Amino acid sequence: MGEISDHGTVSLRFLRTLVTVLTSVMIAGFIILIVFLVTRFPDASGIALPEEIALPGNAEAVAFTQADDWFAVVTDNDQILIFDRTGDTLIQTVDIVPERQ
Repeated sequence: MGEISDHGTVSLRFLRTLVTVLTSVMIAGFIILIVFLVTRFPDASGIALPEEIALPGNAEAVAFTQADDWFAVVTDNDQILIFDRTGDTLIQTVDIVPERQ
């Protein structure tokens, strides 16, 4: 039972080669995936945001989103404040009304 025939030795060598090739392919694929992720993300330093935004009253920001020419701040008093890109001009205020059930 403990003896390995020549055919068994060849099979083990072949299996070892397959495992080595598979490991190499997986490592190469992982490296390529990381390279694609790093090169495909836009440069975040190119986003121009104002240093400070004056929110009306005693509102505090809870969320933020942006587009090409405006950005919006969701406040803790259920309002969405839409500013121009400089942050100096309040373009629109949207009141959030909870849905009644």
